[in-house]
Amino acid sequence: MSQTTLIDPVAFLIAHSSRLFMKRHEMTTEAFLALDAEKDILGFLKTGYEPFHLTGDEGILDEIDAYVGNSVKTVISADPYS
Repeated sequence: MSQTTLIDPVAFLIAHSSRLFMKRHEMTTEAFLALDAEKDILGFLKTGYEPFHLTGDEGILDEIDAYVGNSVKTVISADPYS
């Protein structure tokens, strides 16, 4: 009998999209978490899972950018590691 590992598709989308967002904006994990504390990006992704899972990576990233607006620039410029 083979063992199957089940991956929660919502958790995967959240983790994958968050990682891509950090890469797109050259953010540290700490900067992303600060922005999430302000804007609840993870909650946004969880709530929007149904339409997002049918959208490509670039579309999801564009949606996150629109959702957070100019906040990403504020958090990045305040990042002590940059």
